Amino acid sequence: MLEGYRFDTVAEFVGKELGVTPWQAVTQTQIDQFADCTGDHQWIHVDPERCARESPFKAPVAHGFLTLSLLAKLLMDLGIVPKDASRAINAGVDAVRFKAPVRAGARVRARVTIERAEPKGDARMLVVAAAALEVEDEQDPALTAKVTVMLFR
Repeated sequence: MLEGYRFDTVAEFVGKELGVTPWQAVTQTQIDQFADCTGDHQWIHVDPERCARESPFKAPVAHGFLTLSLLAKLLMDLGIVPKDASRAINAGVDAVRFKAPVRAGARVRARVTIERAEPKGDARMLVVAAAALEVEDEQDPALTAKVTVMLFR
């Protein structure tokens, strides 16, 4: 996280990279649990044997929305919410682009840049972060998105 990143200084960090998270594995168990939660049991996600035979990826791939949902935790890990903020709420996700698959067992990380910071009175700050979910040993990120967070003093 950036040194000096606080509620009152967020605007000074526009255009700067907030940071890069450590690598995190995306397991078949996570993919199966996500399939159970959403009801999306498409074979390309949950059938390793069929994937080995028929999929161009030769392994199950994570649901796009699973990879998108990982950003919430990863942004928190990076400290998008300054330590002196009382709380934060998700305010939106824009410009989501799914660019590359995440195979079961692959490791991902988030790279995040503060794109915009708009004070909303004395007690709130709307922050837009450009995020990329990178896949280890892959050229293209799994996804890119603009994540909007409302910070509270």
